Amino acid sequence: MTTEIPLGRRVVMRYQLPEGYPQPLTDVIGELVSLEPPSVRTAEGELVSVAPDRVVALKALGPRPIRTKEIRHLETAAALAWPGAAHRWIDGWLVRAGNGYTGRANSAVPLGESGIPATLSIDTMHRIADWYTEQGLPLLLQLPDRLAPVPPGWNTWSETVVLGLDIANFVLPQGPSMVRVAPAPDDGWLTTHRYRGEIPVDPSVRVPDVSVITAVQDGVLGFAALGLPEPLAIGRGAVTTAPDGRRWVGLTCVAVAAAHRRNGLGALLCAELIRWGAEHGATHAYVQVEVGNAAGLALYRELGFLDHHTYRYAAPPGTA
Repeated sequence: MTTEIPLGRRVVMRYQLPEGYPQPLTDVIGELVSLEPPSVRTAEGELVSVAPDRVVALKALGPRPIRTKEIRHLETAAALAWPGAAHRWIDGWLVRAGNGYTGRANSAVPLGESGIPATLSIDTMHRIADWYTEQGLPLLLQLPDRLAPVPPGWNTWSETVVLGLDIANFVLPQGPSMVRVAPAPDDGWLTTHRYRGEIPVDPSVRVPDVSVITAVQDGVLGFAALGLPEPLAIGRGAVTTAPDGRRWVGLTCVAVAAAHRRNGLGALLCAELIRWGAEHGATHAYVQVEVGNAAGLALYRELGFLDHHTYRYAAPPGTA
């Protein structure tokens, strides 16, 4: 069987059933993970493999609708991977504080607890605001699609696309790696992260908060670097487990030295971080990219990442 449908696409496969079934044909819908033999993974995780001579039709479909619980599960894994220097639960909201370093580490995200959706009552918002006041921080919410509405009159900004990848559909690098992955960042990694790969000439750029960068909850961290003596490209990988048991590796802090961009180093580093994540049990990968970062979105989509959902930040009037 030949087809132009790429692996990872959502498809419907119609195939012949063995003799003895009441109907001669049946369909399965899911992600195409192999052509030899034709194999489709359903939304429930079942892998259906069929002999090529039994396949009657294979048709590409549009992107699979993302369920609300899938957004909550992925956001939980991502929050565990970037929990801030301090955190606690308030009415199903994970509230995080990281000395003001990065929005994710200093915002409250509605994840629910034990399958119960987060509430957005006035009392809950007051309790969250009081906690942030104790931390010396303003009230800031991170609001993923469908998990909680934007409070009326609040300001929103920094819409971010969350993209996901099934590692089973990704061709992992083979052989020895040129990328080093360490359990903690060294000075070269931190300098490259601080200046996002630009020449370090602006002393006003904030020094990275190591307590935030090295924080993870019930997971494993890896700090990747390519090049010696100073890194040409860096990235951070965090493997955490979602409530549904799926293991995710999150790619963050990816930066390439300005003089070495557009040479494939970012893609190479990301591929190696995905391989590192797979070696630590990850079955899926995710990235978070602001909607205005066209170059970043193009890089990850070319690697095979698919749009999953978006989130944005929200704050009361006068605080954004």
